[in-house]
Amino acid sequence: MIKAVYPGSFDPVTYGHLDIIKRASKVVDEVVVAVLVNSSKQPLFTIEERVKMLRETTKPFPNVTIETFQGLTVEFARSVGAKVMVRGLRAVSDFESEMQIAQTNHNLNPDIDTVFFTTSLEYAFLSSTIVREVASYGSDVSDMVPAVVAEKLARKYQDKGLS
Repeated sequence: MIKAVYPGSFDPVTYGHLDIIKRASKVVDEVVVAVLVNSSKQPLFTIEERVKMLRETTKPFPNVTIETFQGLTVEFARSVGAKVMVRGLRAVSDFESEMQIAQTNHNLNPDIDTVFFTTSLEYAFLSSTIVREVASYGSDVSDMVPAVVAEKLARKYQDKGLS
């Protein structure tokens, strides 16, 4: 059985993330979407909100689970028995930093390999940062994120008085 970890902050989950999750779920037996708890960042959504949105949006994929973690991703992967790390590439510019991370992870644990998925062209421009920026101005993000996420973004910015 091949278990993979797909790490990220998912603040919020986008169609680009879901594209990678869907495709990875077809290649491996189990995908653990690992939501990073990073105390040095100020996310828009709490860890609980991000996990809830991911659980809602990944329901169509029975071999996908959602977990949170702190620390090194490679250590989390080892702790859940994963042999594969999944990473998404949107553009060539992502490759250099992602390759460096993959090589570092492999150096820390040679039993874990990284598999890169290039994001489908229709989502190549997407990032959580872009989605948050567009949503903060009250613009429609329904072509970037699932409806449940778009609603939560609108509510979040409305509560902050920004849109």
